[in-house]
Amino acid sequence: MKQEAISRKKPFYKGLFFQIIVSIVAGVLVGYFYPDLGNALKPLGDGFIKLIKMIIAPLVFGVVVVGIAKVGDIKAVGRIGGKTILYFEIVTTFALIIGLVVANIANPGKGMNVDATTLSTDAVEAKTKGAELPSEADFIMNIIPESVVGAFATNSMLQVLLVSCLFGFALVHTGGRTSEVILDLLERVNEVIFKIMGYIMKLTALATFGAMAAAVSQYGLNMLISFGKLFIAMTIACLIFVVVLAIVMRVFTGLSLWKMIKYIREEIFLSFATGSTEAVMPQLMEKMEKAGCNRAVVGLVVPTGYSFNLDGASIYLSLALVFLAQATGVELSLAQQLLMLGILMLTSKGMAGIPGSAFVALSATAAATGVIPIAAVALMLAPDRIMGNYRTTVNIIGYAVASFIVARWERLLNVEQAKDALIGNVKPQAAKTFSEAV
Repeated sequence: MKQEAISRKKPFYKGLFFQIIVSIVAGVLVGYFYPDLGNALKPLGDGFIKLIKMIIAPLVFGVVVVGIAKVGDIKAVGRIGGKTILYFEIVTTFALIIGLVVANIANPGKGMNVDATTLSTDAVEAKTKGAELPSEADFIMNIIPESVVGAFATNSMLQVLLVSCLFGFALVHTGGRTSEVILDLLERVNEVIFKIMGYIMKLTALATFGAMAAAVSQYGLNMLISFGKLFIAMTIACLIFVVVLAIVMRVFTGLSLWKMIKYIREEIFLSFATGSTEAVMPQLMEKMEKAGCNRAVVGLVVPTGYSFNLDGASIYLSLALVFLAQATGVELSLAQQLLMLGILMLTSKGMAGIPGSAFVALSATAAATGVIPIAAVALMLAPDRIMGNYRTTVNIIGYAVASFIVARWERLLNVEQAKDALIGNVKPQAAKTFSEAV
């Protein structure tokens, strides 16, 4: 049997991971040596992301509704949602603290001596398109769509989740033959959507190549030297945070983060190359379910994470703000940094779906501190694209870890299936339903 399995294994060069790595390398070379061609290839990456976004809303709706219906316990679903939000709040706070500590130790902006009065905010305003972070009331109200169709048309993840949860709850309460027919239909529709996703994924290597070529041609490798200390500090902060996640995952689930990273390596590298977490959302959800996480958990945790669990963005925000203070010669006291941390705990949660969200959050927090010049945010325009690659990479790892932890917390994780999946032995059996777990 083992020999048959080995003989069926695809050659490494036909694997998606190898193709993505080759595409990244080729994209960097083309972008550096042929910048005009690199810019012309940008639609390849943009088009791929649009294709993925096209199926996200119906996919989330199908997965969440089927998951809730299969669980069959409204209180259990509410508990999953509550634990998810609690976990996200704790983890993103750790991310903010790590970014703050690393920035103070590495001092990436020290010695730049930038005169903030010479900087213009026009480019930042163009990037953000005049967007502002919503107030607490606006944030809650924005979760409610103008119409069901509007939620899907605008691809607003929290709105789609709200509609999905309400539909799932109604399906559970309806029961009988009607629920069975609708549930069976949705499961078949899900199969079709995942089949469409399979078609789109055949373009992964091409999209990765185009995205990397465009990024390098637009920003160049010289920028890596100019902001070298900042990139090194971000790398260190991200690595420390990943180590923290590894400890948390081992303690709460008994699973290895390093094996999990290998399991989702295609998604990690694709999100890094495209700078988009949405580009890998459908396949990440599918992999989490195959790794033993209950469908309801995956359907709630991953989409919610896109709005609340921005681990990479949290590291970036606290690190960038201290960097901007150092670059403009502003000395931040401990009290001011703690105030900034408290503000970031709020501003970092309202970023999703806002144009130039990182710059909006940076500007809002800088203004709230009263000591960091808002114009200094313009300094981040150059390194932001590459910093965005860091953010998306850490975010993807964070979504996956959250799925395992919340599923384990609710006893909806098939641990044996998870262990098999993380070593490359994905079995077809489904994760435990809520009734089986209890």
